[in-house]
Amino acid sequence: MATIMLIRDAQIWRHGRADLRIVADRIAAIGKLVPLKEEAVLEAGGGALLPGLHDHHIHLAALAAKRASVSCGPPDVEDEAALVRALAQPGTGWLRGVGYHESVAGMLDARMLDRMAAHRPVRIQHRSGRMWFLNSQALNELLARGNPPPGLERDASGYSGRLFDEDKWLRATLASAPPEFAPVSALLSAFGVTGLTDMSPANDQAMAAHFRAEQQAGRLLQSCVLAGSLALAGGEFDVRLALGPAKLHLHEAALPDLDAAISFVRQAHDQGRSLAVHCTTETELVFALAALDSAGPARGDRIEHAGLVPDHLVSDMARMSLWAVSQPHFIAERGDQYARDVDARDVQWLYRLRAFLDAGVPLAGGSDAPFGGPDPWASMAAAISRTTRNGLIMQAGEALTPEEALGLFLADPLDLTRQRRIGIGAGADLCLLDLPWERARLRLSAGDVRATISDGRIIHNRIDKAPAQRQLRADPPA
Repeated sequence: MATIMLIRDAQIWRHGRADLRIVADRIAAIGKLVPLKEEAVLEAGGGALLPGLHDHHIHLAALAAKRASVSCGPPDVEDEAALVRALAQPGTGWLRGVGYHESVAGMLDARMLDRMAAHRPVRIQHRSGRMWFLNSQALNELLARGNPPPGLERDASGYSGRLFDEDKWLRATLASAPPEFAPVSALLSAFGVTGLTDMSPANDQAMAAHFRAEQQAGRLLQSCVLAGSLALAGGEFDVRLALGPAKLHLHEAALPDLDAAISFVRQAHDQGRSLAVHCTTETELVFALAALDSAGPARGDRIEHAGLVPDHLVSDMARMSLWAVSQPHFIAERGDQYARDVDARDVQWLYRLRAFLDAGVPLAGGSDAPFGGPDPWASMAAAISRTTRNGLIMQAGEALTPEEALGLFLADPLDLTRQRRIGIGAGADLCLLDLPWERARLRLSAGDVRATISDGRIIHNRIDKAPAQRQLRADPPA
């Protein structure tokens, strides 16, 4: 028998105050509705009922792995002494650190890590996600298990302990299985997130099989769009796990051959897929636009991060009908560091928002978790305030309204030009707040998320007030 649920007296997004009925995984009715026999009833009490939020750029496996890792970068770790304390964990097995930035203690190498923690194998991931730092014990264990990959840097004394873009080799050498997603899926559910676009460039059919298995086991509660390698194409995909763009991950210090990049773009388009290009710097963006211009852009091609975009490149993106996926919370999380490290002439171009909307570039929001915080409400608040942790306002002219900030997470993951809406026949992916929108918009807090419904099922239900307002219950027929 299909699940039937009535959400009563909600302020429904773009509809007004009404009741809403869910049958199976669809919205069946909106209006003044009478509870049916044995129908579960969720009292909304006038709280805003929104489409479920979608994180348009996340790295789910890395976020899950972070739970078993030690934070090694700002704001938790700000200097070398704090890093030494962070690495002084009890035990003798592998220690996995994450979030490192060179502002803490420079570019680490094996010798430096040996001085800090020589008693166990240590690997620390750079905040960019593209580099690992290994101490000597870690190096020795890895090289005893497998041949050194091209990305393992050598210096005058041998291997430096710096490993670039070799996550696949690292996983294979350590015989690491992908982590379970249940804890992070529950965390995201509490934020009102019902959908994810995983942007890990190495995603292949084996990782797609892991995502599907996690969904089938009930450990991954969100629907997913899986971006990644060209090898993803040809796998089994459906509404709950959809094939996403091909991911081209650029790094300014090691850009690929332009002809190779053009070929990658064409192969992605030949597969019927759009392209997603990692661009945090102006140089990376110029390279990406050159490759796309030469290959011919296709609908849905998108720039991930768009970290530093002068006006003329905004215009180029608009001319090529490209989309952008931004991380507004990076201004809040990293803005003080940007103010110190980025050329003063370029600060005005960092993580722009208003400029894209004004130019007609479709814009969506993603967390980049675990390389950024996973809370979409914090990202919305940052999009409005443009304020760093230390209170510096960065380019207030790029700020969005609360409705525009929410819209970053309401975009259709397969078509960023349109926002998902609540309507009869639409999928039952919903986020219910404690407050009406006119109050919630003034604070944009994850603490206001009352319940999250994905595919017609409640995946988060916070009950912390009076039972008459909070309980999901069965009412007798009227």
